[in-house]
Amino acid sequence: MPRNLPRIVMKFGGTSVADLGRIRKVAYTIKKQVEAGCEVTVVVSAMSGVTNQLVGYCEALNPLFDRSEYDSIVSTGEQVTSGLLAIALQTIGVPSRSWSGWQIPLLTDSVYSNARIKKIDALKIIECMQSGIVPVIAGFQGIDETGKVTTLGRGGSDTSAVAIAASIKAIRCDIYTDVDGIYTTDPRIVNKAKHIKSIAYEEMLELASGGAKVLQTRSVELAMKEKVRVQVLSSFKEDQAPMENALPGSLVVSEEEIVEKEQVTGIAYSMNEAKVIIKGLPDQPGIAASIFRPLAEENVNVDMIAQSGATDQITNMTFTVPKTDLKRTQQILEQNKQTIGFTQVLTDNEVVKISVVGIGMRSHTGVANTMFKTLADRSINIQAISTSEIKVSVLIASEYMELAMRALHTAYGLDYT
Repeated sequence: MPRNLPRIVMKFGGTSVADLGRIRKVAYTIKKQVEAGCEVTVVVSAMSGVTNQLVGYCEALNPLFDRSEYDSIVSTGEQVTSGLLAIALQTIGVPSRSWSGWQIPLLTDSVYSNARIKKIDALKIIECMQSGIVPVIAGFQGIDETGKVTTLGRGGSDTSAVAIAASIKAIRCDIYTDVDGIYTTDPRIVNKAKHIKSIAYEEMLELASGGAKVLQTRSVELAMKEKVRVQVLSSFKEDQAPMENALPGSLVVSEEEIVEKEQVTGIAYSMNEAKVIIKGLPDQPGIAASIFRPLAEENVNVDMIAQSGATDQITNMTFTVPKTDLKRTQQILEQNKQTIGFTQVLTDNEVVKISVVGIGMRSHTGVANTMFKTLADRSINIQAISTSEIKVSVLIASEYMELAMRALHTAYGLDYT
């Protein structure tokens, strides 16, 4: 007869399973959760550094490698980890078996190296848990309709874990990493950063898209869509196997669960920004479309956009793209120069995007003004601005990043005291 026990997904990142010693420690963490009365499913990343090594092999043979073969190669890192962890669990008396993505199956589309999950058949995993066996699933991977192995893009193990938590109706998805939760900003930059006990999905999504690396953006999107409660906590602290009512990490939950809605919850930064300035554009309807259509067709993600005032029917356009797409962006613009009609393209990759985020912005005014004044008081020039309902982002010279982060953190009253 099936047991009626709370279900938990425990996901361990690369640093948490970096070597055999770490894998043994993770096994004991899982055992504590099992002994506490939970049905546990585990999702793992590759051991730290392994994926980079496998990618390096592909690039060394051919920089223009076949992406479906790339997926079959880089997915092996997670398969090795899942097998080793299953052995570690069996060694300490916890029945376990490893699962690859195709064995579940976790069905994806066929966008190799950046696939999206279409469907998960969780029946076998649920049966495995109900029989008292801990499934250890290789994250980051799935299978498409042609039977080929696919991968979900860098950081995709987080997405695997959240999707599996939704499919098995887990009470929570615990993401174990090398930090003990989510902070108001990067504590390596601002030593007065505070630990956040709970944060809304929307806030975490904006922070992740703004550069915060605690959770992968797609995993937060999925958690918000499927209403999966996510906890971020450290695998490097002792006794980190919390039950539902003992939560030492940071919870990512629906806005309704947030008691006090801060004006600003956190500040993120992204160094992966490059600024593009197109000069000498004709100031006429359709000019923006002529620029951004060919970029969109080549899957270049454009972020912040600013247009300067027109003079003699001529205008300039400024926008940002990921640094990795800068050369491709320049090439696309040059190929479309005649259609667009610009005179010059200037670029700058010594910039940083800083974003302040908070669901309290919906009911508080003056957030943007505080940001602009704080930066102006320190003679930091704002090169571009973008906003959403709960976020204000600015682009500044990268040399001022640390000064700006600390000043803004203090200005919004986020400093730990």
